[in-house]
Amino acid sequence: MDKVLLVTGGSRGIGAATCLLAARQGWAVAVNYTAHSLAADEVVRQIRASGGRAMAVQADVADEAQVLRMFEQVDAKLGRLTGLVNNAGVVDVTARVEDMSVARWKRMFDINVIGSLICAREAVRRMSTKHGGSGGSIVNLSSAAARLGAPGQYVDYAAAKGAIDAFTIGLAKEVGPDGIRVNAVRPGLIETEIHASGGLPNRVRDLQHQVPMGRGGTAEEVAEAIVWLLGEGASYTTMSLIEVSGGR
Repeated sequence: MDKVLLVTGGSRGIGAATCLLAARQGWAVAVNYTAHSLAADEVVRQIRASGGRAMAVQADVADEAQVLRMFEQVDAKLGRLTGLVNNAGVVDVTARVEDMSVARWKRMFDINVIGSLICAREAVRRMSTKHGGSGGSIVNLSSAAARLGAPGQYVDYAAAKGAIDAFTIGLAKEVGPDGIRVNAVRPGLIETEIHASGGLPNRVRDLQHQVPMGRGGTAEEVAEAIVWLLGEGASYTTMSLIEVSGGR
C-alpha cells in the first residue's frame, strides 16, 4: 500500500522538515502552502531529486472550499491519503488580552483550529475503514503554549492550541475503531520563522535560559517526533500529546 501524506503549512519550518524526513522514509508527500509557492516548490524539488514522489498544493486551510479542492488534487495525483499532519498555523504580535481584537481571535481560531478540523474531517473520510479506507495516522501540531498559557504574549494562540489538544483526544477515541490513530506534538521554543511573524525574531535566544536543556530546538527535531507518530513504529500509539520542548 502506498503511503500518502499531506502536510499543511509544508513549505517552511517544521512543515518543510517533516515533508523532507517523511519522503526519506517512503511517503509520497503533498506539500501544502498558502502563499509561499517558491518555498513549496523547493521542498518538492528536493524530494524528487532524491527519488521521492511529491507535489505542491495551494490552499488556505481556513477556507473550506480551498481545502476540498486540495484534497481532490491529492487524490488525483498521489492517491488515497494515509497520513495527515495538521501543521499550518499562525501567531500574532505580542499583546495582552485586553488589547486584542475579535478580528484577531477569529483569524487565530479559523486557521489554527477550524482549519485543522476541516483537514482532519476530509482525512477521516479517506482513511476510515468505515468509508472503504485502510486506516491511517493524523498528527496535529499543538504547542507547549497550550499548558504554559503564553501570558503577556499571545494567550489566544495558547487557547487555540489547547483546543487542538482536546480535539486530538476526542478524535483519537472516535476513530480508533476505524483504523485511524490521532496524536499531537507540542513543540516548545523552536528556531523557525513563526517568531518573526509575531514580532519576536529573537524569542528563542531570549527565552532559552528557561529551557532545562539550555537551548532552543530545531524544526528537524520536531519532525522526528511527527514522522515517528505517522509510521508503523507508533502502531499502538494514539491519543498521545508528545512534548518536544527540551523540558520547558
